[in-house]
Amino acid sequence: MKKKRNTKSLSLLLCMLLTVAMALSAIGCNSSSNSGTVTSNETTVASSGSNVLGEGKTKFTFMVVDKDGNETEFEIHTDKETVGAALQELNLIAGENSEYGLYVKTVNGITADYDTDKVYWAFYVDGKYATSGVDTTPVTEGGSYSFKVEK
Repeated sequence: MKKKRNTKSLSLLLCMLLTVAMALSAIGCNSSSNSGTVTSNETTVASSGSNVLGEGKTKFTFMVVDKDGNETEFEIHTDKETVGAALQELNLIAGENSEYGLYVKTVNGITADYDTDKVYWAFYVDGKYATSGVDTTPVTEGGSYSFKVEK
């Protein structure tokens, strides 16, 4: 009877130790260091800035959102007058000239062609769908511009 009681006590003790060990493991896995870094599509973007590109007096933010929703942010420095000219100079956008302006097909190396796959690059200024083309939109200090794949 005494042996049975010792086995029960030992089992209870081991269960409690295992529970504590699992709790400590879970806490260790959940702890995060606030390094401010987000990895998206193999591009590391710091929360305080981003991939810094270009040289110039005017600074703006440029965000690329691909068809899977992956975001890549850039901090652009330029002396160009239009967003399109600044992004083309840095090889971030490419496309075809048309009677309506630049038809952007490739952004940050990702191609979206409506004629081929029924998706296109939508241009946004300060979070709103742009009312002008990227090649006629003036650069604004501290502005935010983005291209998102849309259907």
